[in-house]
Amino acid sequence: METIKKLKPYFLLISLILGVFLFCPSQILAESLEQTCLQITESDNPCQGMTASACRLILEDCAKFYEEESARIAEDLTKTEKEKKTLQNQISTLKKKVQNLDYEIKQGNIVIKDLTLQIVETKSSIDKISLQIEVSKDQISNILRTIYEEDQKSTVEILLEGNLSGFFNNLVYLESLNGKLGSLLKNTTDLKSYLETQQIKMDDEKDQTEKSVKLQTLQKQESDAAKKQQESLLKLTETEYQKQLKEKQEAEQKTASIRARIFELIGVPKAPTFGEAYEIAKYVASVTNIRPAFLLAILQQESAIGKNVGQCYLKNTSTGSGIVIKTEAKISKVMSPSRDVSKFLIITKDLGRDPFFTAVSCPMSFGWGGAMGPAQFIPSTWMIYKARLDGLIGKAADPWNIRDAFLAAGLYLSDYGAKSKTENGEWKAAMIYFSGSTSNSAFYWYANNVLKIARGFESDIKILEQN
Repeated sequence: METIKKLKPYFLLISLILGVFLFCPSQILAESLEQTCLQITESDNPCQGMTASACRLILEDCAKFYEEESARIAEDLTKTEKEKKTLQNQISTLKKKVQNLDYEIKQGNIVIKDLTLQIVETKSSIDKISLQIEVSKDQISNILRTIYEEDQKSTVEILLEGNLSGFFNNLVYLESLNGKLGSLLKNTTDLKSYLETQQIKMDDEKDQTEKSVKLQTLQKQESDAAKKQQESLLKLTETEYQKQLKEKQEAEQKTASIRARIFELIGVPKAPTFGEAYEIAKYVASVTNIRPAFLLAILQQESAIGKNVGQCYLKNTSTGSGIVIKTEAKISKVMSPSRDVSKFLIITKDLGRDPFFTAVSCPMSFGWGGAMGPAQFIPSTWMIYKARLDGLIGKAADPWNIRDAFLAAGLYLSDYGAKSKTENGEWKAAMIYFSGSTSNSAFYWYANNVLKIARGFESDIKILEQN
């Protein structure tokens, strides 16, 4: 009866889940799952009154749901990013078009000003020539009048003047002058006609240029308006992009939170069975995208999957020397004082461990010891991954905790090539895990042995999955 009372608050949730799965269409199913997962992520104790296996099933569904949501939003982000780039390109093109039209308008205005000056000068020249024509006309008129008057004289008048030759010379001169003035008048009239024609052409050219400038001004206004519209759309797209980015981050955070809770549900001792280790490796693989068999092979090589986490204690923080735990024999080079000791003291302090009675690896025939826990991380490397581990686990990561060690190793191996899931990628990751590089042929044995162990584990996993 007491158990029923405890489970009563969850009957509605369980009924809702069963009802959704049995009777509701897919859209309602998705909506109900989303609501269920939202309640789980917001609850401090979502598994209260439920068995660990039942809780894990729901958590696994929610983790998968948020992973799919994150992937969907990532696709939307890609589309929105492309739209942003397209709009930015269009805005850039319109900006150049507006700038080009602005230059053309300025050039047109300069041409108009130049034509206006030319027209004014031509008009002034026409006015001056018109005055010259009038003067020439007056002169010709006077000459013609004089010639006419001379022509009207009678023979008696000419004889009475007593200078017949002078009369004829004067008459010839007047006619010659009249001819020259007539020629000058014709040239002046032709020049005036030419200038008037040029003025008409320049007026037409000015008119066309003014119309062209007006058209370019309208085009500039239209392009500017289009640019502003595109900029407005870009702002909307950027807002949508930021919204999608936030949704993706929230989905990833929810996925990480749920995976951390799943991780907590896997209760294992310090040295797990292969089946228990495989369960942890599967979850780490889903987070880091590496093969579970390869991860297990690394940890088998490092600590026999948690069975051997170190045989030495650090005793001297200045020199890095210590003792062998079983024999208490003094030994040097237990931990690098310049690289690792200060980090080791921080790690042990944060976890409430005694730094002088916490097991670490003894030194090999080369280099320093000081590697910690099942994954055999040296303190300086652990500190590089600490923030990521804390974020994924939801609390301070512990290198001596089997689950935390698995996750740390998974992240490291993924970063250095194991996420490719190829033999070459895994070989390189194993080499870097052990020696920090892939170039030292003296350590090829390590990577080769890890791949050999991984092949054996892959066969074991197939049998485990079948059963």
